[in-house]
Amino acid sequence: MGLDEDALSYHEEEPAGKIEISTTKPTNTQRDLSLAYSPGVAAPCREIAADSADAYKYTAKGNLVGVVSNGSAVLGLGDIGAQASKPVMEGKGVLFKRFADIDVFDIELDQDDVDAFVESVAAMEPTFGGVNLEDIKAPECFEIEERLGSRMDVPVFHDDQHGTAIISGAALLNAIELVDKDLSELEVAFSGAGAAAVSCAKFYASLGVPTENIRMCDIDGVLSEARAEAGDLSPHAEPFARGVESGELADIIAGADVFVGLSVGGIVSEEMIRSMAADPIVFAMANPEPEIGYEEAKNARDDTVIMATGRSDYPNMVNNVLGFPFIFRGALDVRATDINESMKVAAAEALADLAKEDVPDQVVKAYGDQPLQFGPEYILPKPLDPRVLFEIAPAVADAAMESGVAREDVDLDAYRERLEARLGKSREMMRIVLNKAQNDPKRVALGEGDNEKMIRAAYQLQDQGIADPVLIGDHDGIASTADDLGLDFTPEVVDPATDAPGAYADRLHELRQRKGVTHSEATELVERDSNYFGSVMVEQGDADAFLTGLSHHYSSALRPPLQVVGTAPDTDYVAGIYMLTFKNRVIFCADTTVNLDPTPEQLAEITRHTAETARQFDIEPRVALLSYSDFGSVENAGTAKPRDAVAKLHDDPTVDFPVDGEMQADTAVVEDILDDTYDFAELDGPANCLVFPNLEAGNIGYKLLQRLGGADAIGPILAGMDEPVHVIQRGDEVKDIVNLAGVAVVDAQEE
Repeated sequence: MGLDEDALSYHEEEPAGKIEISTTKPTNTQRDLSLAYSPGVAAPCREIAADSADAYKYTAKGNLVGVVSNGSAVLGLGDIGAQASKPVMEGKGVLFKRFADIDVFDIELDQDDVDAFVESVAAMEPTFGGVNLEDIKAPECFEIEERLGSRMDVPVFHDDQHGTAIISGAALLNAIELVDKDLSELEVAFSGAGAAAVSCAKFYASLGVPTENIRMCDIDGVLSEARAEAGDLSPHAEPFARGVESGELADIIAGADVFVGLSVGGIVSEEMIRSMAADPIVFAMANPEPEIGYEEAKNARDDTVIMATGRSDYPNMVNNVLGFPFIFRGALDVRATDINESMKVAAAEALADLAKEDVPDQVVKAYGDQPLQFGPEYILPKPLDPRVLFEIAPAVADAAMESGVAREDVDLDAYRERLEARLGKSREMMRIVLNKAQNDPKRVALGEGDNEKMIRAAYQLQDQGIADPVLIGDHDGIASTADDLGLDFTPEVVDPATDAPGAYADRLHELRQRKGVTHSEATELVERDSNYFGSVMVEQGDADAFLTGLSHHYSSALRPPLQVVGTAPDTDYVAGIYMLTFKNRVIFCADTTVNLDPTPEQLAEITRHTAETARQFDIEPRVALLSYSDFGSVENAGTAKPRDAVAKLHDDPTVDFPVDGEMQADTAVVEDILDDTYDFAELDGPANCLVFPNLEAGNIGYKLLQRLGGADAIGPILAGMDEPVHVIQRGDEVKDIVNLAGVAVVDAQEE
């Protein structure tokens, strides 16, 4: 099937279209329905009638944007009318929800008259927290936005104008940095004088490009003062008319530092690119065919050509999805009355800054493992980078507060945390731990320090103030890799081959001499194996915590810490715990990585470890020991084991959390089963800690929950060690290393 057939099949599959309405409150009982509608709904209605601002408190207005169009200028399709534009507007709603958790009603108005259109949209102000105008032709779009903006008390934003301006403005800021040029001296040539081009030109002027240095050309030639006097130009384009008699596109490109194309494909030649100033910046953004192809522009000359297009199959895609969801997010969250120029500039600057940061592994994987590092081929973040939300929205919110259009102030640090929580429960839970870590960072040794992921993790740990990382590996190799990655930091490095103190070998020999390890073997282990070096390092107090395992089997990476560091006092067994985060629930699963077939004594200890781990994340544990039996319904050695463990825990006066079992998994997590059938159970709600009867069940269980239940997994968290040590799973991403390092720091703080 071709792309068109695939798209038609995608849209017509039941249910038709791409969006639906879902409820956010319970509707399971008659009481639920009486609260949702009659008679209970009268109460919030009366409150809003008394104070209209309470609509933000009692309704979805504060998170609802209207995407409004008449279909008169749909990208690539032209004037197709309101009804035909509906798939595009639904798609816009999908992007709002996917990237910024904003709800959307798409509104297609069969109105070509400006007055009628403005009246229709203005009348809907009570419904929305903001209005996104979309695909409205020029010059009407300018007047519509201006009139609605001055009339409505919620932000109105025409994305076709400002989205491209903001995103390409961010690209411009980074491009001039790479070629060492100054905004105040740039000569900029535009192909196109429509809504997007004029808005880009105005925005570049806001960034610092002198208006007199901007020249424009449309289908009739260069915008000149003579054409303006003859009434040939729209009032919005007139400021960019210059004192020239006539001219073509080639005339204004010659000598320009920047070319901006928002017109039609194939109209710029390689010769035109060669006529530009040194190290030219070329933004050829016509779709689907740019004004000049990527390869043609890059091959046109020998110096640096920084190229951006509107296409996803080339580097530096100028994609509006990098802007509008996050701009509206910031505007909505401070109840802004407008999206003004300060907010747009703040968004562009934040985008530009983000492109200079180390790129998360998940983003690199999403784009085919292509290198993503600040430079001529990467001047804009990727839309799938989750950090865009909590970098752009706070910048916009801050600018709204500073410029006086915000009706509600927010604490920016707390606001960033709320935004992270919108990306998933796992981020919300990890933020609790990372905040604790940042309050008192500890020294964390990172085994396999030559590994690129470890180096990137060390950079983030240091940059975010989570820990003081120490990379175990070769000095020169680590420094070279950090430089290649563009990481502006000098990590602390210890090399076992050259920096291993003799005391480390002495200590390892002392610990293992009755296990067959000679002094020479101990010396060799310390100097050649970062797992032994790091284990002795933390055991001797030269580091507060140790992480390893990135390129080892879990069992082989765990062995040295167990041999050197050992278990905590009054602890005989360690346990591997995963935290699984669902949309509205967090579950801790144990043991998933260490104990093959634990005894009742081991299960009891694993249970204590799991409860302690839950409390590190500020969650009060409710623990269920799982089986295929419910409270004695099946009698055999296997079901007796968790039952005996529960008995030991109930007899232990130090256990200060609810725990029960043996019970089946659905009994543990479904409140109705517990309440209706097993109301004698000790749990006062669904379990949030699940202890499996053996390693096989635990490993299978957590992976099924993760994959089929759509949970994010954090771990494995190694509990019960005498010093904070965690073993990473092979192939973990940088964020996993950073998260476990945060857990290790909190462990060390408690130590």
